[in-house]
Amino acid sequence: MIRGAAAGDAAERAAFADRYENTVRAYIAARWQRSPLLQEVDDAIQEVFVETFRAGGVLERVDPDSPGGFRAFFYGVVRNVALRFESRHAKRRDRQPATDFFAESADSREQRLSQIFDRGWARSIMREAAARQRAEAGQTRGDALKRVQLLRLRFYEGLPIRDIARLWEEDATYLHREYARARREFRKSLSEVVAFHHPGSTESIERECIQLLAMLK
Repeated sequence: MIRGAAAGDAAERAAFADRYENTVRAYIAARWQRSPLLQEVDDAIQEVFVETFRAGGVLERVDPDSPGGFRAFFYGVVRNVALRFESRHAKRRDRQPATDFFAESADSREQRLSQIFDRGWARSIMREAAARQRAEAGQTRGDALKRVQLLRLRFYEGLPIRDIARLWEEDATYLHREYARARREFRKSLSEVVAFHHPGSTESIERECIQLLAMLK
């Protein structure tokens, strides 16, 4: 998708913007939550994608195997656009933005905001991986769909395996094995989603999967 968007494919660019808009919005809205700039969030999001898609822009320069891959690269783009808006605002007002938000130290603010960006990014990837796992389970025979449900109950709703075993009237030992299998199936789907959006080496894809899972802890 990234390569298609970089090449100017309209459908791929639309898919790219749809895929990442919520993550960009969450970051910028959190950054400006106590600032007059909050009313300019939509304009900033539009500028992020203009910057991304322009000829010679970031999509043509990104290296998927660099540390952090495309996620870290795109975060830099979003942050730079936000800083550009803040600089324009300061010049218009002939002062630094008057907001309690910026009373927070620069280092702690950026760390907190990068975590917001990363969590939003990770959640969107996980949702897509879960949807991919469900779709693949629906095309196979056996208990694949039931394993998807098991993973949802255990991971998203936090039910212990023993409680699910009672609910389903199943043997807990058997469900533990099925849960392990469901996790392997999800990890396969996750790797495929990461590889689709951020093509790179096997090592970089595996590294990104590990980092995405860590972001949600």
